[in-house]
Amino acid sequence: MGRYVVWPDVAALSEEKPDKTAFMRWREAQWEEASRDKTIQWTWTPLARIPTHVVLAVTIAEDDKFWHHDGFDFPAMEQALRRNIEAGRVAAGGSTITQQLAKNLYLSPSKSPLRKAKEAILAYRLERTLHKQRILELYLNVAEWGDGVFGIEAAARHHYKVSASALTPNQAAHLAAVLPNPLKWSPTKPSPGVAARARLYLSRMQRRL
Repeated sequence: MGRYVVWPDVAALSEEKPDKTAFMRWREAQWEEASRDKTIQWTWTPLARIPTHVVLAVTIAEDDKFWHHDGFDFPAMEQALRRNIEAGRVAAGGSTITQQLAKNLYLSPSKSPLRKAKEAILAYRLERTLHKQRILELYLNVAEWGDGVFGIEAAARHHYKVSASALTPNQAAHLAAVLPNPLKWSPTKPSPGVAARARLYLSRMQRRL
């Protein structure tokens, strides 16, 4: 695990787009094992082309303290741990966008303590090497929004048949609402829970725009 203190070269991400992420490769391995003929949907789009309401929807949904913490939201982590103990299972995560980015780029979706420790090391390094806007740009471009659908551009085209720049606030809220489980939930055919979260996010977005 000690190698993650110096590897990979996260500084390269300040200028370069990442290659196919570890999470994408993990999905491909799943498909191969199941003999499914699928390919990754992934198109990079700069943060400057992503509407403010999309950025706001995702940060409200996934990490409302993103602009103010150093990679870790300890109160949220403590709350998630308490909920998991009460539920007797992993019912809540508490991970920040930076932690999720570290996992998506370099690690597996395993919930083991060792993987979480690696994630923490990488998140610490990402926060101290990249500026917040770049971390968010990377996250929005590698987050999963469906089976094999990665990044906000592919998500917009797959679910709404538009570019990310044309997403409406309502569509952005629904996309943000499915991020915790994009394989189970749909932004276009939302379950009652997804619809309720989307309404909440949209209400908060409208107050902040």
